[in-house]
Amino acid sequence: MLNAMPPRERSPKAAGNPILLLRGASRLAVEATSGVADVVEAMHHGIAAGPAILGRPLKRPARLLARPIFGSVRGVTRLVGAGIDATLSALAPLVIPHAGEPAPRAREALVAALNGVVGDHLAESGNPLAVEMALRREGRPLELRAEALRLAFPHATGKLLVLIHGSCLNDRQWNRAGHDHGTALARDLGFTPVYLHYNTGLHVSVNARAFAALLEQLAAAWPTPIERLVLLAHSMGGLVARSACHFGEVEGHAWRRKLRALVCAGTPHHGAPLERAGHWIDLLLGVSRYSAPLVRLGKIRSAGVTDMRHGNVLDQHWQGRDRFAHRRDDRAPLALPREVRCYAIAGLTAAQGHPARCRTDGLVSVDSAFGVHARQELTLGFPEAHRWIAHGTNHLELLNRPQVYAKLRFWLSS
Repeated sequence: MLNAMPPRERSPKAAGNPILLLRGASRLAVEATSGVADVVEAMHHGIAAGPAILGRPLKRPARLLARPIFGSVRGVTRLVGAGIDATLSALAPLVIPHAGEPAPRAREALVAALNGVVGDHLAESGNPLAVEMALRREGRPLELRAEALRLAFPHATGKLLVLIHGSCLNDRQWNRAGHDHGTALARDLGFTPVYLHYNTGLHVSVNARAFAALLEQLAAAWPTPIERLVLLAHSMGGLVARSACHFGEVEGHAWRRKLRALVCAGTPHHGAPLERAGHWIDLLLGVSRYSAPLVRLGKIRSAGVTDMRHGNVLDQHWQGRDRFAHRRDDRAPLALPREVRCYAIAGLTAAQGHPARCRTDGLVSVDSAFGVHARQELTLGFPEAHRWIAHGTNHLELLNRPQVYAKLRFWLSS
């Protein structure tokens, strides 16, 4: 649906350049306008063609009448969009962000949310709004060279903590309500925190492969010998972390041998009800020819979102498949990483009397967060002592509740 503009190269300064971000937003608006025109035209055809019981006698006249009207809408939209794009492209070099200056938090939060919803399209179309994966500190990308890391971390320890954010979020949102698990663990346990920033609209396995490669560069250039590597992940970040462990093993990465612990907080290991609900809405809309064009609106959601229907973590879970098609959960199993202490935290906002599959943090069920599945081979098998429920805690509150941090500190201090 969002395909009106051709792919273009992105500028390396897009993240901090407001003109390039405005350019990206204008292109996305043009694509969305053209996509909506497609939906409206399809609905017009369905309604104006007449009753199906009579063989839809007005189908051809309806198409002939609508074609020039909607063609004009698309043509004018593309013309105006091209003019805006050319103007902003000329202005962009004049607005150079200060070197090393992080972008405003509100802007990054908005861009992160947009990437979660349509990030795959942004990346494929070369839109400046697409997030480029990076390991960061205080919102600034790290240069993964030994000398650069020594300057960035003059007091680096051998206890390296890498934090992986969830869908529609960014690395700076680990700081919530004045608390950051990474900063607190640095203060209390001597970890040195590094944060992953990535486009959550891409397939989990695509992000995981790139993340594994970044970890290898980070480990090779770290200023001091790594004694202990820990991955702390929230929501989708847990899927990315598990998948990265798989790619690290396959590629024989050195960081994988340094990994001592993986903590997943609110991770939909076996999917999230919200994406499954969106999939069923698509199916119901497709029942009627009058509502069927609206299915296109549901199909703008990103590959990252549809990966969370069942919890896809491997290429084979999605390659060669229609990700919007209805099918049962037929994923091949991916076990927890070997020789790693793996922990799972589930939030719980519902009454405690309900079965685990019905109890959620508002987005992810307790069963899914604990990796429990009806098919035994898909059950992840977190040890009982490594599973914990944060009662009265919703999905985002897992980032800042004191009792959640206390559990993290207890686990990681052992």
